[in-house]
Amino acid sequence: MTQNLLLTAIALMLVFAATRWPGVLPPNFSAAYALVFCAGVYFPGRLAWWLPLGTMLVTDIAINVIHYHTAPVGAYMLFNYAIYAGLIWLGRRLTGRASFGALLGGGILGAILFYLITNTFSWLENPEYAKTLAGWIKALSIGTDGWPYTWEFFRNTLMSGGLFTGLFVGAMKLSEAPEAEPEVEEEAEGAPA
Repeated sequence: MTQNLLLTAIALMLVFAATRWPGVLPPNFSAAYALVFCAGVYFPGRLAWWLPLGTMLVTDIAINVIHYHTAPVGAYMLFNYAIYAGLIWLGRRLTGRASFGALLGGGILGAILFYLITNTFSWLENPEYAKTLAGWIKALSIGTDGWPYTWEFFRNTLMSGGLFTGLFVGAMKLSEAPEAEPEVEEEAEGAPA
């Protein structure tokens, strides 16, 4: 791994950590889904796993202790991390050479999977939901009293997953483009006239 890529990855994690503080972004409007997916695509080896998950763990502990005044780590948090690991795994199935559309689709798919799995888990664990198809649909659309509708969370999850994946992938594709162009020019210059 080049030093520039490592510095870029660390800078990205610092910015990401700052955006995780409650109130900085709208509820469920997060770079997390895109970040873990793109880490799987672009970061080499173990860095793809420990850098995004480590950043999230440190920020989650800080938020839980300082902002919410709760236990540093909870069972639901660990469940989310298992899903984030799945998104990294999904990203590892692709490479940075995949088309922009395929990578954007992968990031959006990751956001959709996160939403469906976490809300299904809530439906299974929360006694306020009937354990029926109607109860599951309620968990996916309305949610529980006292909270915003879960479809609003889904909208924000989908929008942020698409936006941040597009930004990360676009930045990576643009940073690769200047490196590829000189090779094409050199080939053209060496060709007989």
